[in-house]
Amino acid sequence: QVQLVESGGGLVQPGGWLRLSCAASGFTFSSYAMTWYRQAPGKERELVAAITSAGGSTKYADSVKGRVTISRDKDKNTVYLQMNSVYPCDAAVYYCHGASWAGGDYWGRGAKVTVSS
Repeated sequence: QVQLVESGGGLVQPGGWLRLSCAASGFTFSSYAMTWYRQAPGKERELVAAITSAGGSTKYADSVKGRVTISRDKDKNTVYLQMNSVYPCDAAVYYCHGASWAGGDYWGRGAKVTVSS
């Protein structure tokens, strides 16, 4: 059974940091590019950060560049999103997504991040 399970969401203070994890199972994690998306209330889902299957290349949304790092651990089948200097506009539900050249396409259920003092 394919699963992408996000964790690490919750309440964070403005200026603080958060680290989201996405644990993958049921598919060949090393064959999948992984992406973090987020969706704020009333807004469209947007790409936050992505990493290639081998981890050799990453990309970031302009709104988070310099504050966010995406990484993956092939031994733990987990992808991470480290976000520093969190702003209120970073509040959203964060989703983990995996995609492969063979057509694999999987979504997690999301982790809610609330930014408030």
